[in-house]
Amino acid sequence: MPGRHVVSGPDVLVVGAGPTGLTLALQAHEHGATVRVVDRRSEAFRRSRAMIVHSRTLECLRPLGVTDALLDRADRSPRAQLHLGRRVVDVGLGEAAMRSTPYPHLTMVRQADVEEVLAHALSRRGVEVEWGVELDALEVADEHTRATLTSAGGQELATPRYVVGCDGPASRVRNTAGIAWDGGPYRQEIVLADLELEADLKPDVLHVVAGRAGLLFLFALGEGATWRLLGTRPARDGDQPYGQPGEGVLAAEVQALIDDAGLEAQVREMPWSARVRLQHRVAGEFRHGPLFLAGDAAHTHSPAAAQGMNTGIIDAVNLGWKLAYADRGRSALLDSYDRERRPAARQALALTHTVFFAEASTHPLPHLLRGRVLPLLAPLLPVMLRQPHAMAAVITLLSQPWVRYPGSALSVTDGFLVRGPRPGDRLPDRVVTCAGRPERLHDLTASPGVHLLLACDAVRTDLDRLGPRVTVHRIDSWPGTGITAVRPDGHVGYRSARDAHTLADWLELVGAA
Repeated sequence: MPGRHVVSGPDVLVVGAGPTGLTLALQAHEHGATVRVVDRRSEAFRRSRAMIVHSRTLECLRPLGVTDALLDRADRSPRAQLHLGRRVVDVGLGEAAMRSTPYPHLTMVRQADVEEVLAHALSRRGVEVEWGVELDALEVADEHTRATLTSAGGQELATPRYVVGCDGPASRVRNTAGIAWDGGPYRQEIVLADLELEADLKPDVLHVVAGRAGLLFLFALGEGATWRLLGTRPARDGDQPYGQPGEGVLAAEVQALIDDAGLEAQVREMPWSARVRLQHRVAGEFRHGPLFLAGDAAHTHSPAAAQGMNTGIIDAVNLGWKLAYADRGRSALLDSYDRERRPAARQALALTHTVFFAEASTHPLPHLLRGRVLPLLAPLLPVMLRQPHAMAAVITLLSQPWVRYPGSALSVTDGFLVRGPRPGDRLPDRVVTCAGRPERLHDLTASPGVHLLLACDAVRTDLDRLGPRVTVHRIDSWPGTGITAVRPDGHVGYRSARDAHTLADWLELVGAA
């Protein structure tokens, strides 16, 4: 082809180097796939839109060896001040009474830091993000994929086995595949700004201001100034892309948001600002032959409840190992991605839709709650929020406890189970006895691959034939002959109440045999 050179492979071409794309590449690479990551941006840095990583997300990232680096950059014991009319309520968002996770806290960390940690982890493994490389065209014929990539050096034709669109709400991969994009725009938009303020605000805490017009957030994580403001207002006209920081706003507009919220603060400097148009949509399918969608390319919603980045990372952890293990045409394994993650995305959308309605809607009910009811409840909130189980319930909800895959083809039960997690459930973190020592389950499973957990009397004669994709642990404190298989994304895939021969069938199904 004139002007283009042909490059064979890789197994997985990832389009988009945000948190979802970087996690997808890392998960696929750690499970044996060759990967390439391209992004049309000329450089890595961009202003962070997400600021919170939930406990379930940290659990998913742990086997990839990046969680400690993320926590080193994070605030693991954040505090907030709720401004409710004339009252200010202090809230601790750190340790909560959550015994089933090694991360019982809300974690505040910039999206830019998440991206940097993930990109560094890929670089250490020999995978460099290719900046300034744009996907121009995709062709799929008989399950073979050809991707035309354009950069300053010219054009090339890549022939990956799979292409994953992690390229945002305006996804080129999704549009090329002709996948429906169901949903619509919000009537509100987000204003982001990095600010220096003249105000009597406690430093290094999150300030949440409940005004009649909506909630106003001031994060002590600004990238160009001390404070990062996030506020909502009625959407303006314009044609900028949804979900992406667009044109800046005037300092007077930001001051108006602050004044409308009732916060006594004056904008002194504003080195950066942007308006972000919002929409709520879910793709009609997450898999179309060898093409896949993840993150904002598959689902997009408001930033309420901090679900966007977290949901995208969990998409990537779910899909990455499947692409690596589907080396012999395992259609059920690849189909399971859509059947597991699209319902989860719809549930996340329902949560964000509900929270955003309470945060930003001009409907009379939330308007009344923000402006009148919350200030009246302010004296009771400190007592309520000091209850560790109350805070644990909030943090658990935000971590998506509803994500279960009981109806998945990969969730297999053999025999009658009395207790414990069911196939499709997340593996809870508990202390068990293994090799005579107390161990936490999430410590045992904190490495890539499938993990087999054998009860103390389980007998397997074929352990030496399991191969490198399976790690075996005997749990001395679990009575009986049961076997539990944990998938690479931390969900239980198989459980048997006895030493069952169907385990071999399940390992073959997921590509771990």
